[in-house]
Amino acid sequence: MTQEDIMKRRMHLAIIFAVVMAIGMIVFIGLYIDETRRIQVKYREQFVSCLNHTSDSLDSYINADGDYEFRYRKIISDMSAANSFSFLLENLTEKQKITINELNTILIKYPKQMNDKKKLGAYKKAVDDLAQNLDKGFDEANEIINQIDRMGK
Repeated sequence: MTQEDIMKRRMHLAIIFAVVMAIGMIVFIGLYIDETRRIQVKYREQFVSCLNHTSDSLDSYINADGDYEFRYRKIISDMSAANSFSFLLENLTEKQKITINELNTILIKYPKQMNDKKKLGAYKKAVDDLAQNLDKGFDEANEIINQIDRMGK
């Protein structure tokens, strides 16, 4: 075997190794993209679940005869969880994420203004529409946010 044959053999092995490595990288990139999609689906399911819990808590508050403070805290808790998941979703725009954050914020900062059952009814409708992935849910949410007197309590 000559020096030239040895170099050809090494070059062939290097090319085969490079092709195998490229195929392996493509496979791992595909697996990563697939797992990212699955995670986004799970985040979306959790987000909708939290919105549904918020809606149930709102129903409980609106139809209750007592223990309003506990029920209101439950609404805040459920909406805070939905707010957290909204920031993990890639299919929501920044404006939509801010709207959901503001929905959560008005519950926390302005409880006296939000204790009105009519306002909470509109809030529930917006949350239900958001859970069903309807764009009008964001419009309804923005209307509720704009009705809040931010200088008041």
